[in-house]
Amino acid sequence: MKQLLLFAAAALAIGSALSAKGNYPYLAKVYDFQPAPGQFVNDLPKYKDGDTKADMIKKVEECIVKKIYDDEEKPDTVWNPRTLISLGGFGGYVVVGFDHPVVNVPGKYDFKINGNAFQGNATTTKGGSSEPGIVMVSKDVNGNGVPDDPWYELAGSEYHNPLTQHHYVITYYKPDPNKTPTPSETNPLWFDDTTYIRWTANDSINPDSTSGYMWKNTWHHQSYWPEWLNDSTTLTYRGAKLPCNAQDESGKGTYWVQRFFDYGYVDNRPNEGEGADPGFNIEWAVDEGGNPVKLDQIDFIKVYCAENQYCGWLGETSTEIESGEDLHPDA
Repeated sequence: MKQLLLFAAAALAIGSALSAKGNYPYLAKVYDFQPAPGQFVNDLPKYKDGDTKADMIKKVEECIVKKIYDDEEKPDTVWNPRTLISLGGFGGYVVVGFDHPVVNVPGKYDFKINGNAFQGNATTTKGGSSEPGIVMVSKDVNGNGVPDDPWYELAGSEYHNPLTQHHYVITYYKPDPNKTPTPSETNPLWFDDTTYIRWTANDSINPDSTSGYMWKNTWHHQSYWPEWLNDSTTLTYRGAKLPCNAQDESGKGTYWVQRFFDYGYVDNRPNEGEGADPGFNIEWAVDEGGNPVKLDQIDFIKVYCAENQYCGWLGETSTEIESGEDLHPDA
């Protein structure tokens, strides 16, 4: 009975809070979505023949924007089921926002963007599944409600790591749709095709990593190329590439661990529990030269996948997003 009373009280409190006049604390808008090729592309969210980019942006909103039903017919507060979206390989991005500016509260985390990272059970390192995405922020300086103002990176823990490449550029080349998948000679059970989507990059640290292929694996057979961008023969993305965080701890290709970075990336740490991601601080903002930028508030948030690596049978590292929250909506 005590638990029921507590539950009822909590439900009333939530309903009262949502009915009160105040800023909506969760993501309310998706402005842009362009994933890089990847094994979950065209699945998270699901593409259907004829879908346009506008259709896919709407589907992304349906996945990660919480909706509230609070009326006489539905007196209880109900959240729509949230579904992950995938940004694909390096550079794939989404641009989101709230229904109000996110205020920079000095010394505090300002907002969260949740992913699906988790701690591994059999790892000796702090990691498990971590597919980090870099966060960019922008203020609507011209007041037109469109994310066309300068962007600033939130400098995470690896910003000054000498292995981080700040001007990384990658180009993906559309594969031949009539190409017959070729099983891998080394791992025929794991990969359908190790030469599926070709890419080139300006890797300044690893001279043997300036070109390669995104593999198509056994688990995902759909096209990895964003189908609504089918008229494009190449896709180019720019940003900062983080140090590779994956390691095969088994030594046999059977147990891959993607280590957590200390802070500052989406889908890097679990959303809850010990070692969870506490959020992002607008005070971390820097310009293209790495100089601190003072922002009193932000209006737009961009997240892009910041790894270009492959983890054996797991495939490429691709940032996933579940939801977002302003941690002090009425500041």
